[in-house]
Parts: sequence; C-alpha cells; structure tokens
Amino acid sequence: MPIGTQDFEYVLDNEFFKNIEGEDVQKGKVKVKLTVKRTAASFELDFDLEGVIQIPCDRCLDDMDHEVKTQETLYVKFGSEYSEESDNVVVIPESDGELNIAWFLYEFIALTIPLKHVHQAGKCNKSMSAKLRKHAARSMDDSDGSEDAASYDDDDVVDEVPGEGEETDPRWDELKKIIDNN
Repeated sequence: MPIGTQDFEYVLDNEFFKNIEGEDVQKGKVKVKLTVKRTAASFELDFDLEGVIQIPCDRCLDDMDHEVKTQETLYVKFGSEYSEESDNVVVIPESDGELNIAWFLYEFIALTIPLKHVHQAGKCNKSMSAKLRKHAARSMDDSDGSEDAASYDDDDVVDEVPGEGEETDPRWDELKKIIDNN
C-alpha cells in the first residue's frame, strides 16, 4: 500500500456475522467506511460504521433491532511478532504485511450493544412476558418505583393474576405479615 490515504467501503451482512461466529450478533446489515492513512512505519485506520443488527431481547429472547453508529480508530505498526499493545494499537510482523480486520469490525459492532437490551414497551413477545411475570418474585408493594417492578410493563403481558382461586401456604402468609410491618 503506498504512503498516503486510501478509502474503502464494505457492507457487513448476515453472511459476515454467520462466518465470524461471534456470540453477540448473528444477523444484521452494517455499512463500513474505512480510511487508511499510511506513513513510513505505521497505519491509521479510521472506521465509520452505521447500520442495524439483530440481537436477542433480554426479556423475551425474540430478536430486536439495534442501531449501530460508531466511529473507531485502530493504529497498526510493524514489529517482530503479532501483539495488541492496547485497545487500539496492534503490532503485526513485517514478514506478514497484512492484517485481517474482520474481528476488529465485529468487536466494534459488539461494543455498541448496551448491557441491558430489551424491546420498547408493548413490543416484547406477549406469551413469554406473561410467563416471566407469572414466575417473577415481587414485593407486596410494587408501587415503590423500583426497576424490577417496572421491568415488566402491563402492556407487554396477558394479565394473569397469580394465586387467584388458589389456597396459600400459611407459612408464607406469616412471612408476608412481617414484610408488611416493615
């Protein structure tokens, strides 16, 4: 590659995500604009990624769309053997003279996924949300505004009232009295 700047464009599709065998993303379509600036001894790779990936919802496990829009920079230097000096500095052997950027692209995309990713209110799989609600541990007073109490929106579930028409265990009734008194 000559000294100077080169521009490249790629489209990462379902086949890319399938072949990369990453756990976080299996489907999507992301456009990549790559600008490579070469000096005598190093390269600066500027990535501009934009598109949509599909990831499983943490609540109902159905696929949901997640927008990807990020810019990353990777610095590549020549050395005696391959190493990653930091998050954005890579050393490649001079004898190889090439770098496969596929895994770096996947990592840039995976880093855009938030820790908690759930559908918007009313978009989750209703039957799965109903099952979660049925089996979720809840306090006697859900009006405390806690995140757990709000994590299952009433719009998301088919209303099943747990315990209705069932006898309760008297031991649990005594424990509930203790909780209510605090």
